Amino acid sequence: MAARRRKVSSGRGGGHKYPRSARVGETLREIIAEELVRIDDERLEFVTVTGIEVDDELNRAHVYFDSLAGEEGDDEIIEALSHHRVRLQGAIAAQIRAKKTPILDFRPDVALRSAERIDDILREDRKRRGDLPALDDTV
Repeated sequence: MAARRRKVSSGRGGGHKYPRSARVGETLREIIAEELVRIDDERLEFVTVTGIEVDDELNRAHVYFDSLAGEEGDDEIIEALSHHRVRLQGAIAAQIRAKKTPILDFRPDVALRSAERIDDILREDRKRRGDLPALDDTV
């Protein structure tokens, strides 16, 4: 009778509850956010990295951002982020252990802005119906 072998985990990749690309995306978000604080560029002063989507092969990462400048500032922010792409990718390469660093692609977070618009519409509707005090009336 053959002896049963117990599978021994190597500690690599086992037991994680979400995909590697999601874990890498969160790590990249933290690294990029830290590096943006260090970059001396006025165009990036009020930019927040809201999320990152990394493809399964780690070739490309879509970096989603929002800023106080809103949609009007998107083109200038994308230009600034693209200008600093090499520095950002260098910071990523220095802080993660991976064979390659994904190419960064910068995009405004339209989902976040859409949610804000919906919230504004609902707030205005409640205010119009008398369910919510006007913003000027609250203290």
